[in-house]
Amino acid sequence: MNKKKLIREQLDASLQRLSPLLDVTAPPKGWIRAIRDALGMTARQLANRLGVAQQAVARIEKEELAGSVTIKTMRRISECLDCVFVYGFVPRTSLEETVARQVKKVAAQRLAQASQTMSLENQALSRRENEQALSDLVDELIRSLPSNLWNKS
Repeated sequence: MNKKKLIREQLDASLQRLSPLLDVTAPPKGWIRAIRDALGMTARQLANRLGVAQQAVARIEKEELAGSVTIKTMRRISECLDCVFVYGFVPRTSLEETVARQVKKVAAQRLAQASQTMSLENQALSRRENEQALSDLVDELIRSLPSNLWNKS
């Protein structure tokens, strides 16, 4: 089996467990504030645990909402809140599906270019031949995963 395909399949299996997280949305005031409030912890108390000024906690909570807080800071705060900071990517479908969709797009574009040239030379393929050529090209691209597969097309 193709090594890249095996790696994709193994990663897909691991990531599949995270798919319920696709429906999770951050609380309106952010995770830090929501958990801090749920614990009954003030910004000053969190600041003391972090060893920073209270204003730093307010700034960090704003940075979280803006999407500019660092992973390092989130990890540090999660420890002070007796939490584990989790970071990752959850595919909308699967890595296999994402690759297949891109391969089909690239194959269709390549075949369309080749078909246009062949038509100009009066060598156009029949519908059936065209479908077979597309299927063969898709199979080849999935096997080889060319380095230009993800170039803008």
